[in-house]
Parts: sequence; structure tokens; C-alpha cells
Amino acid sequence: MAVSALRLGAEKLFEMPAVLRRLSRCQSTSQAFAEVLRLPKQQLRKLLYPLQEVERYLAPDRRQDLHLRIFNPSPEDIARAESVFKATEHNRIEYVSSAIRMDHAPDLLRPEVCFIGRSNVGKSSLIKALFSLAPEVEVRISKTPGHTKKMNFFKVGKYFTVVDMPGYGYRAPEDFADMVETYLKERSNLRRTFLLVDSVVGIQKTDNIAIEMCEEFALPYVIVLTKIDKSSKGHLLKQVLEIQKFVNTKTQGCFPQLFAVSKCNCSLSTSQFSPAVAAGHHI
Repeated sequence: MAVSALRLGAEKLFEMPAVLRRLSRCQSTSQAFAEVLRLPKQQLRKLLYPLQEVERYLAPDRRQDLHLRIFNPSPEDIARAESVFKATEHNRIEYVSSAIRMDHAPDLLRPEVCFIGRSNVGKSSLIKALFSLAPEVEVRISKTPGHTKKMNFFKVGKYFTVVDMPGYGYRAPEDFADMVETYLKERSNLRRTFLLVDSVVGIQKTDNIAIEMCEEFALPYVIVLTKIDKSSKGHLLKQVLEIQKFVNTKTQGCFPQLFAVSKCNCSLSTSQFSPAVAAGHHI
């Protein structure tokens, strides 16, 4: 069972000396990852496995209607992903350009991963956190909904391009539908779409529209549950169960893994999520 494997893996991560030695070897890969390893054990567990506190309620044998998949990256996976997002002389991470229409979008050959979601769901904050190891890259964030008005393209070394899409719903750009729908439909090098959902309110009607677009265009996409630090354990469990049931019964192209992130203000907040983004361009 996926949940049993996660529980066993989490126990081994903090109890087996061999695995702890692997963690120590990863420490030299990234200063940010080294900071992760210095966190108290309980905080480290919560960071690497944000759904661990509710996992016992998600056992597949208790909920036959769920086919749960939990993303469980190894310490090496996390360190490798951190190296992808770390700016160096040989790994340039930079803002490329912005566009309001597809004919203004940069003609890039490398694979792309894009982030979409309702206004103020935390897209730009999450991308800013992913780029925290490249401080020269400016990702503008705002508490005002609808701050992002254009498609923003960021080069991640030789690996892929990250695209920050305007938020839909409240204060969305007037040409949002044409801009985003055209991108999702026509961008041939788009490999994976990360659809962000606010854990406080769950999937809304506007989210359903975005999901329908991904399904119609047969895009591989992933749901990311944001702001989990603002939800109680019971409320978070309710949202996870509802989203998992929604994915299993009403979607075809959505990956069964549900990713959860808390308020993002540094790379430590995305250590568990970074490998998913780094792997997304291979799909």
C-alpha cells in the first residue's frame, strides 16, 4: 500500500543510520538543503512529508473509491532538484520575457512547465520560492489578487522553462481566456501543468474551468494544494479526500499524486515539491 510504504519510508528516514549518512552526503550539494537537514526532527518530517499527519486516514483499504499516490522523494532526489534550481556560471536561471498573446511568446525549444490557478492562490509566491537559489531572478508577488497580468517565462538552465500564468477568477485580465486557453492548446513543448488549489476553499467553479481545459486538450497536469498552514488538520483531511475523489472520478489526465505546500517564503518550503517540477519536463 502506498500509505504503508510512506509510513515505513518516513520511519526509516529518521531511524536508519545508513539513510542518515546519505542525508549527510547530500548536505554538501546545497546550502539550502543543508539548512533543511539542520531543522529539528519533527519540523523536518513535517516539511518533507506535509501530509504525514493525515495519512493514516487516507489508507486505500479504508477508502475503496480512492487510488492514493503519495510523492515520496529521496534525499538524493531533493538535493538533485535543488541543484537544478541553483544559479551557477554553468546553470543560468533568468527571466526571459512576458507575453499577453501567443504570438508575443518567446520561441523556446526547451520543455516547459506552467503554473495556473485562481488569483491570489500563491502561484507567484511558489515560483519565487523555487527560484530562491537564484536571487537575481525577480519574481513579483503581491497580496492584491490579479497582480500577474501576463505570461512570464523563466529559463531554468539547460533543463526547461517555467511559465507563470495570470490568475483566473477575481480581477483576471480581460483577455485571460484567450491567452491561457491558446497557450494550453497550442504550446507544443508544454510538458506538465501545475494547477494550484487553495486548501482553505478547495476546488471552485473557476478551477473546474481550468481543469476542463486541461482535460479537453489532453494535457498531463498535477493539482497542488497551497496554504496548508492555514488549514486545520481536520479541514486539510477533508480537502484531500474531496480532491482525491474528484481526481479519481472526474478526470483522465490528472496525475494521482497530490502535492501540498505551505506558505512559501524560502526554498525550504519547496524542498518536497522541487523534484516534481524538475521531473515534469520529462513527461
